[in-house]
Amino acid sequence: MGEITINDKTFKPSISEEEIKRRVKELAEQISRDFKYRNPLLLGVLNGSFIFAADLMREITIPCEISFVKLASYQGVMSSGKVKEVIGINEDLAGRHVIIVEDIVDTGRTMKQMIESLGTRRPASVHICTLFVKPEKLQEKLNIDYAAFSIPNDFIVGYGLDYDQQGRGLKEIYTLA
Repeated sequence: MGEITINDKTFKPSISEEEIKRRVKELAEQISRDFKYRNPLLLGVLNGSFIFAADLMREITIPCEISFVKLASYQGVMSSGKVKEVIGINEDLAGRHVIIVEDIVDTGRTMKQMIESLGTRRPASVHICTLFVKPEKLQEKLNIDYAAFSIPNDFIVGYGLDYDQQGRGLKEIYTLA
């Protein structure tokens, strides 16, 4: 893992592939214990969570289902502050245990809006599972049930997270240098 350049920015290595795999497996084990006999619905937030959601689901040892929703709030390296739903949810959530699978929670606005929207569909429960959380940037009070990593307010790329649609396929996490 050495420095990389994506478009006009340089990124330095931050979290190894091995660390990510270990934490994803630990989260999956915890979810498998917490939702035994419940058949939870994993609700991946596209585009950033698709790799995390797939790896997480493969490590979960209980029956579960997966679906995706596409939301957008980023432009380049900055959040626009506005969340828009691009692709909605088609599943009936009434009585279901829903686990939102997100790549990163920073301000918490996206999660807050999503939880409010899901609540109108009468799920049995809604939980948040995120690969990364930025506690110092969090502006909304959220109950994050599962978080793989707590990180500083740095811009990161890799393992599904992008910079202008580039870098998603990297197996490690890189931080803006």
